[in-house]
Amino acid sequence: MDCVCKRKGIILSGGKGSRLYPITKGISKQIVPIFDKPMIYYPLSTLMLSGIEQILIITKEEDKDVFKNLLGDGSQLGISIEYAIQHSPDGIAQAFTIAKNFLGDSPAALILGDNLFHGDCLIDKLKNCNSKKNGASIIACPVKDPERYGVVYFDSTQKVVNIEEKPLKPKSNLAVTGLYYYDNTVCDRVKELKPSGRGELEITDLNNLYLKDNQLWIEKMGRGMVWLDTGTFDSLHEASSYIRTIEHRQDLKVGCPEEVAWRMGYINNEQLEKLAKPLYKSGYGTYLLNLLKEHQFHI
Repeated sequence: MDCVCKRKGIILSGGKGSRLYPITKGISKQIVPIFDKPMIYYPLSTLMLSGIEQILIITKEEDKDVFKNLLGDGSQLGISIEYAIQHSPDGIAQAFTIAKNFLGDSPAALILGDNLFHGDCLIDKLKNCNSKKNGASIIACPVKDPERYGVVYFDSTQKVVNIEEKPLKPKSNLAVTGLYYYDNTVCDRVKELKPSGRGELEITDLNNLYLKDNQLWIEKMGRGMVWLDTGTFDSLHEASSYIRTIEHRQDLKVGCPEEVAWRMGYINNEQLEKLAKPLYKSGYGTYLLNLLKEHQFHI
């Protein structure tokens, strides 16, 4: 039987962000705002909503201090945040080589720093993935352009049979998102990978290793759920517009780590109030203070 296990989280925030030049020539992509928050707040909140309290941010050497100034060691959120350097972006699966000492014998969750998740039933799916003790669980989402992603194929019984990286003629519209949950064998499995034709350790190859051992599970995102990859100008604008619309319509913030920490019980009322006061003039702090007045459970 699966059981809840202490999983550690990784946010991969390296790379050049060249698709967002010239903006990202002077700032990390994951610091660029998605409406009213730095981009990294969204993947951070996603891991926290999974129940993950120990997180490693992998970034470029020149960006490390920026992230530390923004997030510190995480103690203000009741979690632990550490940092590691990616000297050369050599594939998503490389994150586990970099994070090996951080992970130790713990299972891992990896999220890409430019991925945004939101929607009904999301928390249940995150917690379900985090609860699995063995194997790998990945989040997949139907898209109109699956040729841009790793695509999941199923047989007639809905059993996963293959994941193909950026197929020219996809046989499915179900794309693998940038959120992955693995057991504590992941670092050893990464050692089995060989660089692809583009010289990278491919996350699809890692997922297919688990599939070969019948230890890969897919969590499908359905209607009412949103996954956005915010790595281009258009997707950045779309994500900001989406978050603005949701927040203005519902008066609830999306990807707000201070609120998540409070609702998850990582920090108490007094700690939330302390975080809110320096942010009061922007309206962000006002929102946090209003949470204390309302005491309504909405995430």
